[in-house]
Amino acid sequence: MRDDKTCTVRLEVDVQDCGIAHLADQGWDQYPETPAQSAGIIEVAKRYVALEITHQWGPANFTVTIADRDPGADLTGYEDIAEISYVSASGQVALVGFNYDNATMSPLPPLPAGPGTYRIRYHVKGMDIEGTLDAVDDHYLQIWPSPLEDPAVVKATTEALQYLLDPKKHEQSSKS
Repeated sequence: MRDDKTCTVRLEVDVQDCGIAHLADQGWDQYPETPAQSAGIIEVAKRYVALEITHQWGPANFTVTIADRDPGADLTGYEDIAEISYVSASGQVALVGFNYDNATMSPLPPLPAGPGTYRIRYHVKGMDIEGTLDAVDDHYLQIWPSPLEDPAVVKATTEALQYLLDPKKHEQSSKS
């Protein structure tokens, strides 16, 4: 779907033995100055955004909406939702899978404000059971221009996200 303000695409990212996909500027040599931050299932590092996926390896299906404003969280369709800020140096990002031969980049449509600061909201379902039966909409990203803000967990229902948010606390509560 595409209109003047919103573009939604679906794609598949191949992941081999790490349970993580990445969102990154298409030019890997560009280093956006985004503060390191984490919200459990999504984390910003120096060169990329790490996205915890529902399974350890294999194809991961993503739906990505790029908009000129906050498109609103899908609170009923997903179990876990978290968001972070990201600075794009180029205004061109891609989803990146990892395999042992090379990194496969899946370019996304251009970001609406070009280079700058964006908010990324990551929706996931099926984290506790390694994906849903159809796995079509297990991973959903929303990206829109926004000033830098603190990471936020919008919705947390799975044990997997509880663990990622605070491994020590989760281990203590599971021993009780």
